[in-house]
Amino acid sequence: MDHFGDFGRVRSDSTSSSGSRSKMLLRQRVSQLLTCIEDMSSDDEASEEMSRSLDEAFQLCGRFMPTDALRLYMVTWNVGTAEPPEDVSSLLQLDSQTPNDIYVIGLQEVNATPIRFISDMIAEDSWSHVFMDTLGPRGFVKLTSARMQGLLLLVFAKQVHLPFIRNIQSTYTRTGIFGYWGNKGAVSVRFSLYGHMVCFLNCHLAAHMNYALQRVDEFEYILDTQDFDVSDTPNVLDHKVVFWFGDLNFRIADHGLHFLRSSIEGGRWNLLWSKDQLTVMKKKEPFLQEFEEGPLNFQPTYKFKRNSDAYDTRKSTWALPLTMYRPRPLQRCSTTLLFLLTSLSWGLLSVWVGAWYRELDPPSGKKRKPAWTDRVLWRVKPRSPPPEENDESASSSSDDGPDEYPILVTQDRYTCDLSYGVSDHKPVVATFNVELRKHFDIPLVHVSAESVWSADQDAALSYTVLEEFMSSTWDWIGLFKVGFKSAMDYETFVWVRENELPEVDELIQLPVDKDTIPLVGGQYVLGYYSTNMQTIVGLSATFQILESKRAVMEGLVPENANGLK
Repeated sequence: MDHFGDFGRVRSDSTSSSGSRSKMLLRQRVSQLLTCIEDMSSDDEASEEMSRSLDEAFQLCGRFMPTDALRLYMVTWNVGTAEPPEDVSSLLQLDSQTPNDIYVIGLQEVNATPIRFISDMIAEDSWSHVFMDTLGPRGFVKLTSARMQGLLLLVFAKQVHLPFIRNIQSTYTRTGIFGYWGNKGAVSVRFSLYGHMVCFLNCHLAAHMNYALQRVDEFEYILDTQDFDVSDTPNVLDHKVVFWFGDLNFRIADHGLHFLRSSIEGGRWNLLWSKDQLTVMKKKEPFLQEFEEGPLNFQPTYKFKRNSDAYDTRKSTWALPLTMYRPRPLQRCSTTLLFLLTSLSWGLLSVWVGAWYRELDPPSGKKRKPAWTDRVLWRVKPRSPPPEENDESASSSSDDGPDEYPILVTQDRYTCDLSYGVSDHKPVVATFNVELRKHFDIPLVHVSAESVWSADQDAALSYTVLEEFMSSTWDWIGLFKVGFKSAMDYETFVWVRENELPEVDELIQLPVDKDTIPLVGGQYVLGYYSTNMQTIVGLSATFQILESKRAVMEGLVPENANGLK
């Protein structure tokens, strides 16, 4: 019996836990032990079996069980080109008694008109701003973001986790208008979370009732073509855990509008599950069966009247198909002049075509039907099948044995938030408990502030590389005010030592010019930013910068601040 085979599986049962699982496996081994003792013919055999079984039991309860837990909060929302609401705190459940560690927010149909899209390339878009302004004061830092026209993926992490989230990469795939336009497709972000490789894939697939097979084809194409510059996880499905979410556009087939409406109003959503296109396609497509989803115990999230909880069941307008069955998208096109000109041309064409076909409302148009278009699914990399006994050439996989660093993912919430009405979609929320055994818990770099800091005198900082990594003379150390929003939200920075790369455990001190230190005091941290890894790999303890004499003289702070007069 394989006692470790289920450790990598994702569970959606909210009542499961690592503790109960450990007890179950231990009870199983003890039961087997007692049976074996009864069948033993000598004390030596019983003693040997008992020793072996107890050793396995201790391994199950100790070494191979996760020791740390993180809480992941995910949101997917088709915002329908609308501007963000003023307050998203209730959407993010910031007042929840259960604190979160990571926020992943996937948006579709962010306003991407040519002028707006180009301006968003220069500065943060309005949706990123509202989430950063909301999460920043709560101690969450924007880890990274990925954008492809209307698709936007944001990842936030608690400040304490930043040095342990590494190897961040992102990519995208276009599947709209013969694969050349990014109104449909996917953006993804991958990284190492305490040594566990995870990937988040935000998709917007082909619309309309009759394109269920095309949606599956597009998703399969996305999985086949997206790759990363990482040797051990070059493709999406190589990651230990993959989260697939977004406006997947699967509809509810066959049922009439009257039956749909009565089932929804009566809260009998289970009557609609059998005709949900994604549920049906999962039974037919083996690669979709590897993805799991919690029960759809919430009402369909599309299509609502804006600023209302009522569904828009008017006749749908005739629409041009903007995707093709076998897309051949251009991958990772850089923002060159050609790309900008192409974006402008396609954008103007889309605006003109959109204005044209929205005017059409033929009598044969079908009425809009509600559907669960907005979904969150997940997948754990399957364990390799055991080799055939007679197959001498078969080699054993590292996945076949017990996993020294397991990860358990449990979904405990899957619902929609009806309180937001800026779009014809309602946002969908999914929360997960991620239990894991960390590969490491020491940052790559130790950073600290030396002596007293104020703008009245030059200051100093020190750093020490604790473990060899791809450091660079282009790395820098930033001064961040507590509550900073991203790695670029620094007050000032200094370059690391430029003449040579540091040795492991070598203490290096750097001066900080007083003219770059904030005049007004407060709580600050220092962060070592790795240019190659595109993330902060070391954070100092929080320290106080004192108000300067100049701040007092200019009336920026009270005269008696910090004893200054």
